[in-house]
Amino acid sequence: MAARLALRIQDRFEQLSPSEQKLASLLVERTDDVLTHSATELAAMAGVSKTTAARLFKSLGYADFTEVRLQAREERNRTAPVHHTAVPIGKRRPASLAADHLQAELANLTRTFEELASDRLAEAARKLVQAPKLWVLGLGLEDGLAQHARQLLSRIRPEVHLLAGRAGAWAEDLAMLGPRDALLVTAFRPAQRPLRAILGWARTSRVEIIAITDPTSRERFARLGALPICCHVMGADLAGNGLGVSHTTATSMLRLIALAMADRLGLRALQRQELIAAIHDELEDIE
Repeated sequence: MAARLALRIQDRFEQLSPSEQKLASLLVERTDDVLTHSATELAAMAGVSKTTAARLFKSLGYADFTEVRLQAREERNRTAPVHHTAVPIGKRRPASLAADHLQAELANLTRTFEELASDRLAEAARKLVQAPKLWVLGLGLEDGLAQHARQLLSRIRPEVHLLAGRAGAWAEDLAMLGPRDALLVTAFRPAQRPLRAILGWARTSRVEIIAITDPTSRERFARLGALPICCHVMGADLAGNGLGVSHTTATSMLRLIALAMADRLGLRALQRQELIAAIHDELEDIE
């Protein structure tokens, strides 16, 4: 697998031109294709020119595509035999599939939390605790993450709301945002179309924005006035099966943020959890 190439792309994505980003996105989704396709073929698959391909590899610090392929071969030769061939995900043995998945998830978690600055976590927790109201947003595949975040964070503080954005109801939802509120966004590439307009409105409304996103989107969210918290989300689906990114690191990051908020709130968070537990007991809705 061309893991180092994918990591370089993630780190430098925002500095690439739009045509270079198209090819870079293809390479991240199909990392093993550098072993089996030429630079010209890869460029054609991405719908860009061969010149764009050459420019991309130089932008990433390589002399040319030959160096990229040599690095990918070295990585493959240092990896266990089960990873040597890019086999369509539906045809791999269950043990191989599980091993690939575990390796990718561990790598994502390790890089994410090694790179997380403690002051950034503390700043996010402060903003989310001090806000009069906390709104949570996730579009597309991240909608489930947003619902999980809303339930998790409502155990720690009051006034946690899901910015649901039902069809045709964005205006009504956004009109409820107020100054000093906080908006926690979970968003990974490819970005959903309404996101930029939503964040633009939130910024104009003087809302504090915290974005859980991937490294390739860090600068984009920073320009939109958000505090980005990056999660590595590369999957092990070698065939590019369209399932989207892995949300394991994002789920873990949400729990870490909740822990940081609870630590900041101290007794108030404990009292709220006790209240919620007492209500559950009264309702008899949990065995």
